[in-house]
Amino acid sequence: MKRVRLLVSGRVQGVFFRAHTRDLAQRLGLSGFVRNLPDGRVEIVAEGEEAALEELISFAHRGPPLAQVTGVEVHWEPPSGGFSDFSIRY
Repeated sequence: MKRVRLLVSGRVQGVFFRAHTRDLAQRLGLSGFVRNLPDGRVEIVAEGEEAALEELISFAHRGPPLAQVTGVEVHWEPPSGGFSDFSIRY
């Protein structure tokens, strides 16, 4: 079990980024959340198997079709085990 925190920059709000992220994370068996930040970025916090997290990171670099990702900060953190599912936070 590992945990990653991603900060995604670019045209990533208002383009269904959160919904696509949630759907992928659920298919990959990850737990955590995705949310918009006031500064225009999207934050993703996910826990699960390393291979699944790497796939989520790969998705974050390209985003859904309408997104224009210009940067992704990747921060590996100790897992908390505090999530029961993967959700969109508002």
